[in-house]
Amino acid sequence: MLTLIRMALLSAMALATTAQATPRDEVLAGYATQARADDAAFAGFSAARGEALHRERHSGGKPDSPSCTSCHGDNTRAAGRTPVGKAIDPVAVSAAPTRYTDAAKVEKWFRRNCREVLGRECSAREKGDWLTYMITQ
Repeated sequence: MLTLIRMALLSAMALATTAQATPRDEVLAGYATQARADDAAFAGFSAARGEALHRERHSGGKPDSPSCTSCHGDNTRAAGRTPVGKAIDPVAVSAAPTRYTDAAKVEKWFRRNCREVLGRECSAREKGDWLTYMITQ
């Protein structure tokens, strides 16, 4: 009986100390799986690469949105504006903690925004890098 109680306590402690993956972690894990499939040398996401992607001007997309900052602004914690003036919620997780938790929505916005800024779909690594940058903001 004492052994059974000890086992139950140890199991409960193990479960309590195991971090549960959040929906955002699951989105990132999906991008990591795809990035590894695309490139065997993939070694993880980079907030620095994500910031560069966010801030750099690109020539492949629409002329009025050559960078993410065209609409989202330089301050990721502040609201942005579309070219027609519609407000956009901040993209930084610190300012919008429920962002990036619905995989379908995340993918919808990446599809739209990558095409507009880059003129193509973003790679899984680019998505993961950008998302990693937003999580640090």
